[in-house]
Amino acid sequence: MVKEVGRKLIAQNKKARHDYFIEDVYECGLVLTGTEVKSLRAGRASLIDGFAMVIDGELWLSGVHIPEYTEGTWTNHTPRRDRKLLLHKKEITKLIGKTKESGLTLIPISLYFKDGKAKIELGLAKGKKAHDKRAALMEREAGREIAREMSRNLSGKNVGRSNPRKSNKYDD
Repeated sequence: MVKEVGRKLIAQNKKARHDYFIEDVYECGLVLTGTEVKSLRAGRASLIDGFAMVIDGELWLSGVHIPEYTEGTWTNHTPRRDRKLLLHKKEITKLIGKTKESGLTLIPISLYFKDGKAKIELGLAKGKKAHDKRAALMEREAGREIAREMSRNLSGKNVGRSNPRKSNKYDD
């Protein structure tokens, strides 16, 4: 059997970077059942409502939806069960300190296979306020507008027009 090499993305939480300031990122292993792995290999998972918490010195992932395996039988798993995360003890104690003292939370950013093993990327995050989201959106729009104008100037579409707002020379 051929060993898998590289990284294959399964699911990603696109709203995480919009709703949170990501301060630090950790890569964790997952404890999964057989049907969960088969469902993930089919590329089906949702990280939208997921979060991680520390219970009795262990890291647990909650709210992540891995749908039941379609070919499974009575051995199928429940889609939204809590799953244990694998991380070094030093990293877990560091996370306990950071989440308790400064009000940070752990959210899943992406779920992927790395060299054949299921991994999840957790972000140590702080929630954004509404004005922070608006500022980030305006900044992104300004960047897109600048890039659009630069590409227009490079392609020569604004050449020969003194005022790009006027559509024709008889509009004086």
